[in-house]
Amino acid sequence: MPNIKKISALRNYSEVLEEVSIGSPVFLTKNGAGRFAVIDIEEYNSLKESLWQRLFAELDEAVSNAERFGWISEDKADAYINGITAQ
Repeated sequence: MPNIKKISALRNYSEVLEEVSIGSPVFLTKNGAGRFAVIDIEEYNSLKESLWQRLFAELDEAVSNAERFGWISEDKADAYINGITAQ
């Protein structure tokens, strides 16, 4: 179950920080809506590393596909991206 607190709980920030551990972040709300997540630094570093690994894997796959099926010009790529974002 997520640990959700009002941002005003930070008045006693040491109590809030004691509740943070790997796999157990504290979510802070402002005006009833989720606003912040406080996570353990080890978990943050792990998440950041996994995102970089995923990005490089996606880039490797894109390069492989481009080499297999052919590269397209920058103008064609821009037109394609603009078409997607216009939807």
